[in-house]
Amino acid sequence: MIRKVYGWLTGPEDPEMSDRVDNAGHEDYLSAGGGGGGDDDRDELDSPFKTLSLDSDEFAYNMKHPKRGKFVIINNRTFNPETGMNERSGSDVDAASLYQIFLRFGFDVGLYHNQTKDQMLRLMISAAGENHSDSDCFGAAVLSHGDADVLYGTDGIIAIDNFIAPIKSCRTLVGKPKLFIFQACRGNEFDNGIFQSDAVGDGTRNGLVIPMEADVLYAYSTVPGYFSWRNSSKGSWFVQALTQILSRPETERMDFVRVLTRVSHAVAHQFESNASRPEMNRKKQVPSVVSMLTKDLYLGPKK
Repeated sequence: MIRKVYGWLTGPEDPEMSDRVDNAGHEDYLSAGGGGGGDDDRDELDSPFKTLSLDSDEFAYNMKHPKRGKFVIINNRTFNPETGMNERSGSDVDAASLYQIFLRFGFDVGLYHNQTKDQMLRLMISAAGENHSDSDCFGAAVLSHGDADVLYGTDGIIAIDNFIAPIKSCRTLVGKPKLFIFQACRGNEFDNGIFQSDAVGDGTRNGLVIPMEADVLYAYSTVPGYFSWRNSSKGSWFVQALTQILSRPETERMDFVRVLTRVSHAVAHQFESNASRPEMNRKKQVPSVVSMLTKDLYLGPKK
């Protein structure tokens, strides 16, 4: 069911449409450790913060390379029986929508269906081995089942950290935005919702060392621990909102993180599950955006 509050999304409500979840249904959770600090950290801002306005173009990524970049879409719809994962009906709609929107933005888009976990990793290793010197950025989207910190290949799970590691280590992508979009569950919880009452050169210098985690953005369809909903006919809520909002001309002038905020608003306010099982009916969802981008990112069509 689509609740058309602001008219951003298209299509009539259809009570017969079934909403589904991209959930793995298992309890394996991966843990990650933290680090420490030191006494000799610099405690003041260096140039360019002292000399440039914070709205200067210096704080926007260079999107004027000869190429926009590579965008990899992995669409896992069917899975081996031993995984216990159901077919992800509606995923092909998501894949087609993402393909068209990122092609419009000038990406070299590759679409790969029903990849094993090893094939998924090899796609990232292969992309990381290419020379991206003439590219603005890199992007990847995975449409699959998932759970906490893992994605499903057709034959089993792969840790998200392992999947993205080759791209983060790619030298020709250093200082350039690296976008990862994940349409997958991240746990088994349902979001019941809560009533709201009315209230009265690319900016890098020779020899500059930057964090490996810098310039990476992760756009997850849901928050940790929760289901991610998908309509069997229209595709997932997240990808519906993402592609329809990105297709609006005004987003060409908006920073990508700001665009994703609009996507989160649309998913949170305009969607609600319509399921025959009472425990799965009238549930909500909100995406999760984790950004380590160090500049503003304006996609827009490649000129």
